[in-house]
Amino acid sequence: MDKSTENMLALNAAKARYYGVKMVYTAQSGHPGGSLSCLDVLTTLYFRVMNVDPKNPKDPNRDRFVMSKGHCSPAVYPVLALRGFFPVENLKLFRSIDGHMSGHVEMKYNPGVDMSTGSLGQGISTAVGMALAGKVAKKDYRVYAILGDGEIAEGQVWEAAMSAAKYKLDNLCACVDVNGLQIDGATKDVMPSEPLDEKFAAFGWHVIKIDGHDFNQIEAAYEEAKTVKGKPTVILAKTVKGKGVSFMENQAGWHGKAPNAEQWAVAEAELKAKIAELEGK
Repeated sequence: MDKSTENMLALNAAKARYYGVKMVYTAQSGHPGGSLSCLDVLTTLYFRVMNVDPKNPKDPNRDRFVMSKGHCSPAVYPVLALRGFFPVENLKLFRSIDGHMSGHVEMKYNPGVDMSTGSLGQGISTAVGMALAGKVAKKDYRVYAILGDGEIAEGQVWEAAMSAAKYKLDNLCACVDVNGLQIDGATKDVMPSEPLDEKFAAFGWHVIKIDGHDFNQIEAAYEEAKTVKGKPTVILAKTVKGKGVSFMENQAGWHGKAPNAEQWAVAEAELKAKIAELEGK
């Protein structure tokens, strides 16, 4: 990846972080922590990896994406807006009675959303169904999903993992956002899930481990996944919860909490400074 491409991704991720936190602040409700941690992965997917067309969001041959940890809508909606699926101005209606951008990702009113999610475990299960449908119909599209490492405690996730392996869904690539925290604290304390690499391998998946904030590693992992035949791929992306806002980073308390006016002023200053830095490159 050349420097200009890397900067483009970093800039879009920085803008998405700004819009995501602003949405949560404006609504005084939402989930900033896990949204901020997965935004580098999500930005790379929509701007470099996936075959999608904002002018034709229902193209039957498009790649599909499912945000399995559906509460991370403050990551999904800004990326879709920046990619051109709908105007950025629409983001101000997040969790508003006047708008249709629910706190959990939903597909009815938002172009580019392929599945409504929220109940943990159901998103990856749907992604498996989409991938199987593609195989049965002999379609070339690929299916992508992002899960949280707290979500991995759901039994339904592992039922889906078994099904994906059984049906040899090499058109499916999941990514686990391994930020180490969930609503009740550290995942290792709430419900230990490691070693995730050995577990997914035992379930018949091809496993790739990366730094989830390194755009070169992210893109390389998705390109590797495209070459894998006969089994699904999972990318284990090590990330920082609350990435980009100093007082939110690595703090479980920011899983699902809105900043107050004073906190927003600090976050806004940091996020705008990052955008200005990248725009100056």
